[in-house]
Amino acid sequence: MSFSKQELARLRERFLEQMADDGNVTEVARSLGINRNTAFGWARQAGLRSQRRPRPHPAREEYERLRKNSVPRREAARRVGINERTARDWDHGVRRSGNSRFYPDGRRVDYSTGQTTMESMTTPAPTVASLERPVHQRFLTLPDREKIADLHRAGRSLQAIGRALGRPASTIKRELDRHSNTDGSYGAYAAQRRAVARRARPKPAKLAAPGALRDYVATGLRKRWSPEQISKRVCSDHPQDEDMRVSHETIYQALYVQARGGLKREVSAALRTGRIRRRTHRTGERRQSRFADPMVMISERPAEVEDRAVPGHWEGDLITGAQNKSAIITLVERSTRYVMLGHVPGEHTAEAVGGVLSALVASLPEHLRGSLTWDQGSEMAGHKAFSVATGVPVFFCDPASPWQRGSNENTNGLLRQYFPKGTDLSVHGPLDLEHVAQELNGRPRKTLGWETPAERLHTLV
Repeated sequence: MSFSKQELARLRERFLEQMADDGNVTEVARSLGINRNTAFGWARQAGLRSQRRPRPHPAREEYERLRKNSVPRREAARRVGINERTARDWDHGVRRSGNSRFYPDGRRVDYSTGQTTMESMTTPAPTVASLERPVHQRFLTLPDREKIADLHRAGRSLQAIGRALGRPASTIKRELDRHSNTDGSYGAYAAQRRAVARRARPKPAKLAAPGALRDYVATGLRKRWSPEQISKRVCSDHPQDEDMRVSHETIYQALYVQARGGLKREVSAALRTGRIRRRTHRTGERRQSRFADPMVMISERPAEVEDRAVPGHWEGDLITGAQNKSAIITLVERSTRYVMLGHVPGEHTAEAVGGVLSALVASLPEHLRGSLTWDQGSEMAGHKAFSVATGVPVFFCDPASPWQRGSNENTNGLLRQYFPKGTDLSVHGPLDLEHVAQELNGRPRKTLGWETPAERLHTLV
């Protein structure tokens, strides 16, 4: 389709008008029936850029509904089927693009290189749009502040104002303390402007400008003080100077975030970790599983295993030799304390340990193959294949909880009489291990009423 110059001029004018409202070149060109290449040429000439509209996540709306209903973040993420990290990003206003995350305070973190940069260091003045922009329900809005101003002028108490707004009295007190005028009066619009200005991001970094505080922090880092030690010590060294106050988080930001901090690169080398980027700390509940196959934790182990009433449930572990190059598999039956040892002459990989362990369990009668409890060592990465081959379920202890397999830990201590730490365990063959196991199984045990494990096992079986 061909257009005259007058028609093209009118189309171009309509195109630029719609671009001001829509911002997407492709969609505006489609609505006007214009060639896409022509539309992009007009946009370039006018200095406009096409705004891509991100597709909302299908679970985002349901997640936000749950959060508004006071559902905890972790529970809301579980219900809608998203990762907790994604939920935290949504709550904090973090945007993702490729390998980068864009934070509301101006940080851009590239996770492919580990670099953190700042987009801008200037704090824009509040605009009319920013004053009226909707915010999260936990923040006070302009109508809330107008109501506070009316009730405060009427002489109502903090508790009464809080009840009228459905908020605690501490929120009202903090609002009046922060945003009242010098004469003690409170104006809703002035308070709203102050609140928006305080909320604007990014803010100028406290340690970006040279001064006594930055010099104090740099000196402390050169002395190899931690950021927390510096932030606490500066208060006692300068008790009367309120400007000499800094949190340890501000110091970390100055060290890790480029263009935000003002602390030189050589000063950041004073940190004990020596890292160039931060690393999050995870609790035991949030720690990523080290195995491809999901673990069945000890909390799901049947009660009959816990009370040691039924024989056939085992605890297992490895004892390692010099430089961690040789190992012996130790198995202890929970009810009788009967010991079995497995010879692993070479590297104790998951394949090697799984093969020796399967052979040990296969030598047992069927009714003594109840379960196996192990720690989260990498040698049990093939636990699912082991369970399929032997029919023995494997339960894993919690991280750093050796007491959950106490019989095995006690037996490992006894075995060090025969296999001292730091020695080469590969020199002990299967016959040597069998001899040691027989000695332990023939040793009277106080917990068995001075019977031996062999005698107790024979009695029960």
